[in-house]
Amino acid sequence: MTKIKYYFKRLFALDYKNMWRLAGEISKEHKRSRLYILIDMVICSLRYQAGYMEYFEYEFFLLNHKQRQTFMTTGKAHQIIMKYNQRDQRYKFADKTVFNEIFKDFIGRDYIDVRESTVEELQAFMEKYQVVMAKRNDAMMGDGVERVDVKDIKDFSAFHAKLLEQRQFLIEEFFVQHEDMSKLYPDSVNTLRVITFFDGKDVHVLESILKIGNGGHLDNFGAGGMYTILDENGVVKYPAFDMLAKAYTNHPITGTPIVGFQVPNFDILLETMDRAARVVPEIQYVGWDVAIGQVKPALIEGNYNTGVFQMKPSLTGEKIGLVPRYRSIIDF
Repeated sequence: MTKIKYYFKRLFALDYKNMWRLAGEISKEHKRSRLYILIDMVICSLRYQAGYMEYFEYEFFLLNHKQRQTFMTTGKAHQIIMKYNQRDQRYKFADKTVFNEIFKDFIGRDYIDVRESTVEELQAFMEKYQVVMAKRNDAMMGDGVERVDVKDIKDFSAFHAKLLEQRQFLIEEFFVQHEDMSKLYPDSVNTLRVITFFDGKDVHVLESILKIGNGGHLDNFGAGGMYTILDENGVVKYPAFDMLAKAYTNHPITGTPIVGFQVPNFDILLETMDRAARVVPEIQYVGWDVAIGQVKPALIEGNYNTGVFQMKPSLTGEKIGLVPRYRSIIDF
């Protein structure tokens, strides 16, 4: 029954206009009818629990049944979340302020809660750090995240009220990333999504993803950013790609090589993940957003309902997804 409810919830949330557009793009490029692609999207939704965006992103139109079965999808990830992440503990990750309190030894930056701060305290905080990040406590995928420069604030009383109205309760010191990460793209903090599973004894890193900004202040996929996958040593093996399926061997703005890029302090990051994943053992499956600082990594947030990240088969030359890796560690 839970699977049925989940399926219909996603069905009613579909952006059918965008689904139609993507089916048209695939149809045009791969010489198949739009109707065929739409029907195949629906089949993949039912058979593999893959949304139409995953169908596009993971190039299901290039894969046969056996190959499609190997790809992790949102539906399969949902099974893991429901089984291993205890419902009464999820708020510790869903509320960013609560998360910061629990993981304060890992976040590496100062912050305040606007709900508990006066206008004067907000002004003093911003004047101290000059540039801050305003965040909605319960937002996902970068929604409600905004970079704010103190010089742009003319009326702190009005700004305080605006933050409350927009539910941007969390104000954080702007994080200064490692210079090597800035070389990739300096106008956003280029973060990692590290997906871990704690089996009660060991912490397993299922996948490490490098997210890179491209023309904006955020590295999120939906904000124009791109991503690629790291190997076990923190080295980029394949080009990064964006939501429009454009692939980049070098960054289009900075020219910095992406393929072959070594994430600095990656050994320290893995040790940090091992410690952080044990703090709330009732949440076993987490996607951690991590920034790489000058000395050590810092947690940005933890996602108990992390999305799925996989490389396009056309970029790797391989038509196999993450299911074998996940199932070697997790029973789902």
